[in-house]
Amino acid sequence: MTATILVTGGTGYIGGEVIDRLLARDYTVHTTVRNKAKSEPKLRSRWAGAGERLKVFQADLLSDEGWAEANAGCSAVAHVASPFPLRVPKNKDELIIPAREGTLRALEFATAAGAERFVQTSSAAAIAYGQPDKDHFTHLDWTDLTAGVPPYIESKTVAERAARDWVAIHAPDLIFCSINPVAVFGPVHDDDMSTSVEIVKKLIDGSIPLIPNMGICVTDVRDVAEAHVRAIEAPAEKVRGERFPTSEKFLWISEMADIIRQRVPEHAGKVPHRAMPNWLVRVLALFLDEMKQIKSELGNVRDVSGKHTEDVLGMRFIPAEETLEATIRSLVAKGIVKV
Repeated sequence: MTATILVTGGTGYIGGEVIDRLLARDYTVHTTVRNKAKSEPKLRSRWAGAGERLKVFQADLLSDEGWAEANAGCSAVAHVASPFPLRVPKNKDELIIPAREGTLRALEFATAAGAERFVQTSSAAAIAYGQPDKDHFTHLDWTDLTAGVPPYIESKTVAERAARDWVAIHAPDLIFCSINPVAVFGPVHDDDMSTSVEIVKKLIDGSIPLIPNMGICVTDVRDVAEAHVRAIEAPAEKVRGERFPTSEKFLWISEMADIIRQRVPEHAGKVPHRAMPNWLVRVLALFLDEMKQIKSELGNVRDVSGKHTEDVLGMRFIPAEETLEATIRSLVAKGIVKV
């Protein structure tokens, strides 16, 4: 009998890809969604042949209801569910409380049900911020919250710290590790996609008329999912307590635009060529939440290395150029972007 794995947040961009890989490896998968009546038909449509190997449970990060049932019989948990809004919330606790409490709730119910392994989807946000004198980071680095960081960054850092502290005290035998992705791109299955993919969408649909002076590290959603599965399958001594950043390379937005023009010229007609002056970003940040986030990243290099993940989990990341091309082709194929 194959093992049963719980994947929280099954309708999410990463969660869906993790489920895809687990089902392909003949696991039975339990997954949590916030609204079962709305989400289960969508999941059944994507994995029409899964039958009883896919079971859907309604559970919310801020409520105990449904979590015991979702965890029943599961030997491992991939805790993917976490809030990730496009706009900065007015109150940072809108992000921090669900991220922290949801992670601890998932840990408590997983260990109560006898799960032996717990893989937390954290983020490079918990690695590469609050350290203005650094521009290269590894799995050993931690975001410094005393320096003051945006709410999403704080939420991911707090959630991972809280999880590790909880495991150390309450479940020292649990095989716990975290996956720490950078900005996640790659093929999309519907319009419920990652916030990162919105960047590419806006580049090719004309929503970004000028290119801001900022950059991001790129990872492919297929690699992020594969890292989760390998962390579930690897020998305990290789993954216990580990952090696994997934990052292929750092790219400036201007470099991303060039790659799009080179790899998918037929869809690059609206991709901007000219730079957005920093002063304009700062003015727009007075009125637009999205520009506030860009303003804080102007000129910054946050190059997070994925080498540790490749070495320990035996992976070779998909090249960023291939990832960006796959992102665009799927956005167009699904009719999400019309160019």
